[in-house]
Amino acid sequence: MGIADIVIKFILVVIIFAISLLIALYSTYAERKVAAFFQDRIGPNRAGPFGLLQPFADGAKMFLKEEIIPTNANAFLFIAGPSLSILTACIGSAVIPWGQKLTIGTHVIDLQVADINVGVLYILGVVSLGVYGVMIGGWASNNKYSLLGAIRAASQNISYELSMGLSIIALLMVTGTLSLREIAEQQHGFWSHGWFTWNFFKQPLGFLLFIVCAFAETNRTPFDLPECETELVGGYHTEYSSMKLGFYLFSEYINMFISSAVMATLYFGGYNFPFMDHIGSPNLVAIIGIAVLFAKIFFFIFFFMWVRWTIPRFRYDQLMDLGWKGLIPLAIANIIVTGIVITFLNR
Repeated sequence: MGIADIVIKFILVVIIFAISLLIALYSTYAERKVAAFFQDRIGPNRAGPFGLLQPFADGAKMFLKEEIIPTNANAFLFIAGPSLSILTACIGSAVIPWGQKLTIGTHVIDLQVADINVGVLYILGVVSLGVYGVMIGGWASNNKYSLLGAIRAASQNISYELSMGLSIIALLMVTGTLSLREIAEQQHGFWSHGWFTWNFFKQPLGFLLFIVCAFAETNRTPFDLPECETELVGGYHTEYSSMKLGFYLFSEYINMFISSAVMATLYFGGYNFPFMDHIGSPNLVAIIGIAVLFAKIFFFIFFFMWVRWTIPRFRYDQLMDLGWKGLIPLAIANIIVTGIVITFLNR
């Protein structure tokens, strides 16, 4: 890898990081607008045209507020918790293929930071690390509500990571690879040789299990028990303020963005779209593919918000029952059925 390739990779990392932060910033605006639509209200409309500058006003207000660390808190871990949350949220984007390769002059630009052959395992590993930020922050706060939120987050994430991993095993049996790039390439176009190419049509139950687990892993309603205001004041971030609270909020929205990108890549073709073979220019195909991928991502982000304002929060015993008695048996049954079907088709 030459100097030019390293510079290109660095620029790609900066662009993806900036886009992640920008989408997280405007997800707060979109969430309030979607909530207003469902509740027959207007939503933010004062700061800038149509309220479009409201996220910047809120961000400036949050980051300029006084930093408060409780007297009896563990100061180092109190700061490390939100820092770890935002770090694990951002590094998940490294293995996602954002589009086909672009050719500019003599340089071929791979729109994927790291094309590793264990990309799915990397995503699962990063997801499992994300809970540590919540646990450390809740424990370090020396607050009983924060501690309860951290305990809930730990047990919730462990429970639903199992179901998520099992749901992906069936998909890996179909694709035969752990590389996200190869999984995306296998879904080329939309229809091929009389079959739908997108994995959603091959693994509908696996996708349903995955998206339910994604809601739980991102602590989104109806699985937002770790930050349940009615029971735990604010949960694991009760004692947080200013930039550290902002890190926790941003990490939730970045996780939502990355989860949507992973779902789009694994099950809905990623950057692939119908009739892409009829476009002559490879660069034009790549640019349209990027736009298509982000359209799919924005749909899933809207779906996250739609569910929040539609379905009430679970009780904690219902949450655990669904994870252990509902999703895990379904995921195991899906693996068995998938194995039988693959064996039958390959005979």
